[in-house]
Amino acid sequence: MSSVFSIVAVNPCNIREGNGNKLMSQNSVRISTIKAELTVMAPIKQNSIPVFPELTKLGVPFTDLRVQEVIKRQSRIHSFAIEDQARRKPQFHSSFLEEAYERCRDICEEYAKTFYLGTLLMTEERRKAIWAIYVWCRRTDELVDGPNAVYMSSEVLDRWEERLQDIFDGCPYDMLDAALTDTVFKFPLDSKPFRDMIEGMRMDTKKCRYESFQELYLYCYYVAGTVGLMSVPIMGISPESLISVKRVYDAALYLGIGNQLTNILRDVGEDAIRGRVYLPQDELTQFGLSDKDVFSRKVTRRWREFMKEQITRARCYFNLAEEGASQLDKASRWPVWSSLLLYRKILDEIEENDYNNFTKRAYVGRAKKFLMLPLAYTRSLSTPSMVFH
Repeated sequence: MSSVFSIVAVNPCNIREGNGNKLMSQNSVRISTIKAELTVMAPIKQNSIPVFPELTKLGVPFTDLRVQEVIKRQSRIHSFAIEDQARRKPQFHSSFLEEAYERCRDICEEYAKTFYLGTLLMTEERRKAIWAIYVWCRRTDELVDGPNAVYMSSEVLDRWEERLQDIFDGCPYDMLDAALTDTVFKFPLDSKPFRDMIEGMRMDTKKCRYESFQELYLYCYYVAGTVGLMSVPIMGISPESLISVKRVYDAALYLGIGNQLTNILRDVGEDAIRGRVYLPQDELTQFGLSDKDVFSRKVTRRWREFMKEQITRARCYFNLAEEGASQLDKASRWPVWSSLLLYRKILDEIEENDYNNFTKRAYVGRAKKFLMLPLAYTRSLSTPSMVFH
């Protein structure tokens, strides 16, 4: 799982509205809508050698995803306290809750080692909440990709969504659910991002191809962008933040999108073995490629050019996500910066593997991870006001 986020961006991209008006450039920090667009053109032949331009496509407007509704509900701290008192607050024995969170910690440590190390930098209450959210997200993902995925059906996901409502109603089904129940009563979490993640699992049961980047973007929002929305209330926003709450949430969502695009590029070979291709079909065609080239698992010149542009776009979302990292509560900045920088490093590893993501898995070694931590710490020391000077 990944969650959330300087304007000190590397190779910043341009974001444009559907009418072509530029919203963000290297010297601009305004991000007010989200239709990510660059310009896609057919390969131009010069002396019989194809020249491929940048890939740039419209994403899905946040208004269509109803993200603003989530932001409003999760930002009403005072009304949340009143609503919390009105709800039937579950009465868990302290030792039961302690064990529930400990189990979440164990799962997080076993399956997400780098992420787990980042959570240890948080306050105790926050890291427990993040562990609980991570475990729920992992269990949701395993419904589709886990050992019991063969039993997956729409009814299973319907039942899982009912259990989610029980969690928010204070009636958890098991101990791991209880940890999340305790979390949603402590923090102003809305259920929509959780429900949207379940919708992403439904997409996984119905689709194994995505015709365009817009389709893929929607999938990335459902399975990863939602994590950013879940995480902001836990991370907290600094009282010194100089940008709107919406823009902090936008940055969190961008990080989720960037993380998922990176997952897709890293796992091309593994997904192909399962008959899945999470690459925009029209963009494969744009570069003279097809599913056949993916399944052949051969790194060609066209594949390298295709991957270069896919990596550029993923980095674009990480760069956009940077704006929110230094706007978070001070105690949350280091783990978030660590997550952002380490995940972006995976893209470097794909390049170092000569774009062979068919038979080589890109990963960041332990030594590189430790070398990245001081840089993340330095970035985390930047106050919200410093980012804009």
